[in-house]
Amino acid sequence: MARVITVAVVDDDRMLLDGLQAWLGRVPELRLVATAATVAELLGAPADGHLPYGSGGSGPVYEPADVVLLDLVLRDGSAPADNIRRLLRTGSRVLMISTVPDRSRIIEAIRAGADGYLTKDHDLPTLVAAVQDLAAGRSAHSVELAFACAHDNSPARPQLSPRERQILLDYASGLTLKSAARRAGITVHTAKDYLDRVKAKYQQAGRPTYTKLDLARRVREDSLDGG
Repeated sequence: MARVITVAVVDDDRMLLDGLQAWLGRVPELRLVATAATVAELLGAPADGHLPYGSGGSGPVYEPADVVLLDLVLRDGSAPADNIRRLLRTGSRVLMISTVPDRSRIIEAIRAGADGYLTKDHDLPTLVAAVQDLAAGRSAHSVELAFACAHDNSPARPQLSPRERQILLDYASGLTLKSAARRAGITVHTAKDYLDRVKAKYQQAGRPTYTKLDLARRVREDSLDGG
């Protein structure tokens, strides 16, 4: 029997929270365990059930959900990146949701560690698929996220040559450097040069990248694999 994925929602739109509660109640693979208007409120939520909208959040320590749906912009003025980092520290994965796609904020959210982004006009199957992807350790890609990444010309996004990108993707996906070089039809020494250039470009962009794990994280943050 498949494990039920626990879900929490942080959004200050009461109608949306009620709608999601009804929606997710129709999906046996998912279980909504808490809702809140702010991240601070969620982290003080009871571990055993639905948190009433606008409550003070007093009670037992919050039991982290597998996936948190987080509104990109909350009325409490909290910074999206700070909200994401707070949730990640609990062990949850974070799916950003928003009414309007804002390219700069989407990129900022992904770089802060969010695992995906959806606008609120998507249907239930799309949302469920995204939550399942996150729970399985994958990223949730969307048209909005792909568009934002494709048009990201900020200094924090290094401009990689086609060959640098190829070596980065192959190596970060799990291939050895030798296998990545063979696949590209180049020597291991040349492949290492390309990889060193990639690391140097990220370093210059203020995003230090040293290990294979770091490289895989940059691929995800910049959606270099195209979803």
